[in-house]
Amino acid sequence: MNEYFATCTLGLEDALSAELVALGATDVEALRGGVRFFGEPELAYAANLWLRSATRVQELLLRSEVDSPDAMYAAVQTIDWSRCMTVEQTLAVEAAVRDSFSTHSGFVALKVKDAVVDWFRERHRRRPSVDPKDPHLALHLVLRRNVMTLYRNLSGASLHKRGYRPIQVKSPLNEATAAGLLLASDWDRRSAIVDPMCGSATFLIEAAWIAMQRAPGLGRRFAFERWPDFDRDLWIATKQVAEERMLRELPFRFQGSDHHAGALSLAERAIRAAQVHGCVELSQSDVDTFVPSHPFSTVFVNPPWGERLSEEESGDDVEDAWTRLSHFLHRQCGGKTAYVLSGNESLTRLLGLRASRRIPVMVGPIECRLLKYEIRAKSGPAGDQDRGGSA
Repeated sequence: MNEYFATCTLGLEDALSAELVALGATDVEALRGGVRFFGEPELAYAANLWLRSATRVQELLLRSEVDSPDAMYAAVQTIDWSRCMTVEQTLAVEAAVRDSFSTHSGFVALKVKDAVVDWFRERHRRRPSVDPKDPHLALHLVLRRNVMTLYRNLSGASLHKRGYRPIQVKSPLNEATAAGLLLASDWDRRSAIVDPMCGSATFLIEAAWIAMQRAPGLGRRFAFERWPDFDRDLWIATKQVAEERMLRELPFRFQGSDHHAGALSLAERAIRAAQVHGCVELSQSDVDTFVPSHPFSTVFVNPPWGERLSEEESGDDVEDAWTRLSHFLHRQCGGKTAYVLSGNESLTRLLGLRASRRIPVMVGPIECRLLKYEIRAKSGPAGDQDRGGSA
C-alpha cells in the first residue's frame, strides 16, 4: 500500500475525502489543504482520472528525520531514482520549510536536487537537467521540525485544468473549486441546476460532468505517464472503465443566463469543448428578467463580490446585481434550493433570505461562504413570498 496526498482548496477537504472513499482509498485523513490516503498504484491512476475537487495527487517517496543538510542529502540518495525518471529526463524541486535546521526553502530544494542528479551521475556518468516550468518529474519537499517528507507529483499540471477552457477568465473560481462546492452541497446530482449569472459557465459544466459520471481527467495527460514505472496496460484499463461508465445524455437540461454577451461567448465555447452542449442551455438576460424554460431543483450562482470586478464597475453596480438576484430568487425559485457563493458578507443581506447552511471555502485569496437558502413556495397573490429575514 502506497501513501498519497491529494491537495485541494481550503474548505473542500471533506468533499475530497468523500471522493477518495468512493474510489476505494483506505485510512483517509483530511488535513489542512488536502487529504492523505493509502492504496495501490491503480488507485493513484483512478484518483488523477476521477477526482473533481483535487488540484494534485502526490505519492510519498520518503519520510525521514534529518538534522542537517548532509543528512537530508544522504536520505534522498537511498531512493532508487531509476523508477521515477531517466537520465535524459528533467526534474524540478519545490520546498516548504518550517521550524527546522534550515529556514531557506530554496537551499533545501537545491540540496534535494543535488542528491538526485548526483545519484544518476554516480551510475551513468551523466546527470538529468532541471526544468522549472515543465519537468518530467516534479518533487515536493516538506521539511517541518526536522522531519523531511518528499513527494512526487503524479498529476503534473493542476487537475483543475480540465482542457475545456483554454482562455483564463478573470474569476478566481476554478474548475476544481466549483466542482468541490457542488459535491459539498446537498444537490442530488440527478436533477437540473440553474445559474442565472453563469459567466463562463463553470458551475454548469462541472455539474453536467458530475451528472453524466464523466471522469474530469479524460482527455488530458498526466506526469506519471512519462515515468519508467508507468503501467500502460493498467492505465488503459482504468480509462476504459471510465469511458464505459459515462452517460451520453441526460433526461434534463442545465440552464444558464448572463447579461454579458462576451461571457456567454466564452461559455458557449467551453460548453462545446467539454462536450456538454446537448445538456446545457444558455440565454442572454439580466438576472431579474431571466425565466428558466425547463424544470429545475437547484440554483447555483456566483454573483460579483466587488473584489473581482474591473475598475469601471462601481460598488453601486455590485449592490444592484445582488438586488436583481434577490428578485430572481423570490419570483422564480419558490420551493427550490439556492446556493450562493459570497466573498462579501454585507452583500448577502440584500437577498432578504436566511441561510440554512454555510460552507466556508477559500476562492483565490478571498475567504468565502457558499450559502444555502431553502426558498419557501409562493403563497397568496403572485409574487408575494415570505423573505425570511436576513442572510
